[in-house]
Amino acid sequence: SFPGGRRDPADGDAVATALRETREELGLALGEASVWGQLRPLPDRQGQMVAPVVANLGPLEDLTLTPNPDEVEEVFTLPLAHLLREENQGYTHFRAAGRYGYTLPVFLHGPHRVWGLTAIVTELTLELLAPGRY
Repeated sequence: SFPGGRRDPADGDAVATALRETREELGLALGEASVWGQLRPLPDRQGQMVAPVVANLGPLEDLTLTPNPDEVEEVFTLPLAHLLREENQGYTHFRAAGRYGYTLPVFLHGPHRVWGLTAIVTELTLELLAPGRY
């Protein structure tokens, strides 16, 4: 999943929350100048609204991440070209009460399967970054 968490009283807005959570979870200090914008808010499974924030991290090879072991089990990246290949895209169909319930996107990468809210945010981001290709 992406860095994230609840808004603290000291956070001015969703962008401030996202920047703080990225620093706390990944040890990556970003300034507001890195932020490209926000995606539309989405509800999570508990009905809480999630406000995805998109930022430019710069070249990955220039990043030094220090994941917080209490919050992050593993860090991996997915190249845009990989996400845009149809063989790495799919959908998961969920059932509720024995009937079709809903469908969500899923992205495959080796042992990793990106699904749920993370896949929805990934899909929305791809629609913005690669219109006509995704």
